[in-house]
Amino acid sequence: MILPVVMAGGSGTRLWPLSRQRFPKQFLTLDGEDSMLQATLLRLSGLDNQAPLIICNEEHRFSVAEQLRAAQLKHSGIILEPVGRNTAPAIAIAALQALKSGQDPVLLVLAADHVIKDEAAFCQTLASATALAEANKLVTFGVVPTKAETGYGYIKRGSAFSAANQDASALDKTPFTIDRFVEKPDLETAKHYLKSGDYYWNSGIFMFKASVYLTELKNHQPEIYSACELAIANTQSDLDFIRIDRNAFEACHADSIDYAVMEPLCNDKSTSSKAIVVPLDCSWSDVGSWHSLWEVSNKDPQGNAIRGDVIANNTRNSYIHAQDKLVTTIGLEDMVVVETKDAVLIAKQSDVQQVKAIVEQLDQEQRPELMQHKQVYRPWGKYDAIDAGERFLVKRISVNPGEKLSLQMHHHRAEHWIVVSGTAKITKGDEELLLSENQSTYIPIGMVHSLENPGKLPLELIEVQSGSYLGEDDIIRFQDKYGRN
Repeated sequence: MILPVVMAGGSGTRLWPLSRQRFPKQFLTLDGEDSMLQATLLRLSGLDNQAPLIICNEEHRFSVAEQLRAAQLKHSGIILEPVGRNTAPAIAIAALQALKSGQDPVLLVLAADHVIKDEAAFCQTLASATALAEANKLVTFGVVPTKAETGYGYIKRGSAFSAANQDASALDKTPFTIDRFVEKPDLETAKHYLKSGDYYWNSGIFMFKASVYLTELKNHQPEIYSACELAIANTQSDLDFIRIDRNAFEACHADSIDYAVMEPLCNDKSTSSKAIVVPLDCSWSDVGSWHSLWEVSNKDPQGNAIRGDVIANNTRNSYIHAQDKLVTTIGLEDMVVVETKDAVLIAKQSDVQQVKAIVEQLDQEQRPELMQHKQVYRPWGKYDAIDAGERFLVKRISVNPGEKLSLQMHHHRAEHWIVVSGTAKITKGDEELLLSENQSTYIPIGMVHSLENPGKLPLELIEVQSGSYLGEDDIIRFQDKYGRN
């Protein structure tokens, strides 16, 4: 049975301002009604598979857990990466974790942020390739190109892998050995690739047995293998999370599976037959830019992809996303307009790759708009910064039923809480009280306190902070059900 491994790391900066470092694109609802992570997991229902392993950055752990809970999706664990080290170490950690069960499953490695329109074709192709993986091949899936695309890497196919082989006979498309992986081309080169018919887009989707991948990683990148082996040897379970050894993983150098394993296999004639590419034709996109998102989105008769409260007058072939306000356009063509609570992007579709330059400038200036939205998700719920001044900050806080903020105190700020709806159970020093709608309380500087929702409905309240310093790092936690420091 297949064990999916879903990689939910990455910052998704090319889709700023919707995608932020602390809430990147895999957690956003960009196509359909589910987030990209949820959609990735839901489409696996067409396969015979175990509950998937999820790999994510440690700071995103509660976003992952909440999205799985909200969609009622089962999993085999959420592995936390203390630092990003690219795909080769991440897959190694997953493979080593999978072997702990005493089995040697076929791993299906997927990114959490792809759009796939033809899910039936996707699942059929993956299921039919399982025999290749069970025969100790390392399989990748090359997307059949539909245009000369300069935003993707490519895979050049080699000779046809004989359909007479038992492990290839079940495939609906002929598999091939891999001649080589190539980087993102210029337009003329991409046109040549498309015309030749010998090249596929590199999807980043892989399938192989856990032991087979680890053997090849150990042969070609023994330092990565050793670091990952040390990192997984000392794991700690925390709620749904699997924490690996930070020091060992930080010592691992970063590398992609393409460079670390697949390319060395292809370049060595004695092992080149182990690496196989299977053509995949399923309306796939990695949604790597606003233009690519426009391409895969549903459009109105004028060619506009619209989300949110938008009035588009004499506007054509544009992507318009309104998150918080009414957005109106007049006389636009081939444009991207994205509005959030704290930032607006306006760009020509042809120039959207330059979003990277905006992100770099935000990073240089240490702007908060790079890191997170005004609406911030926490394991207990979320908060939204409504207003701020020199010595005050106003938040709207939503606490999920049965959840509780940490027992904490602040050195520099006092807080005033007003309940808007629901019931709040509040600890203030030695005092405990219940507040309902239109009731309020005051938390002085230095007082130990906590907030809990004991009810079955969401708790909504307004928090007014006042003081000389209002940063999120002015929190001293004494108890926390989510294991935060």
